[in-house]
Amino acid sequence: MGLWPQFFWRKIMNEEAALARLLSGAAAPDDVLWRAAVEEAAELGARRALARLGLADEAARDDVGELRELLKAWRDAKSSAWKAAVDWAVRGALALLLIGIAVKLGFGAWVR
Repeated sequence: MGLWPQFFWRKIMNEEAALARLLSGAAAPDDVLWRAAVEEAAELGARRALARLGLADEAARDDVGELRELLKAWRDAKSSAWKAAVDWAVRGALALLLIGIAVKLGFGAWVR
C-alpha cells in the first residue's frame, strides 16, 4: 500500500476510536449524543465505502466528473446513431414506395 491508504486507514481507526469513546462515555445518552454518534458513524461508513471504491483521494472528484462526461458523450453518440439509422430506414422505405408508385403508374417504360 502507498502512503495515502495508510494515512487514510489510520485516520479511520482514530475516528472509530473517537466514536467508541463517544458511545461508551455516556451513561444515559440523550438525543444530541445519539445524533452526533449517528453522524459520526455515517461519515465513517461513507469514507470506508469511498475508500473501497478507490475514490478516497483528492483526484476522485475530477475522476468522477470525467466519467460523467464520458458517459454523457456515449449516450449522445448512441442517440445520434439510432437517429441516423431510423432516418436512413425511413428514406429507404420512402424511396421504395416512390419506385413502386412509379412502376404501377407505368413510368418504368420511360426509363427504357
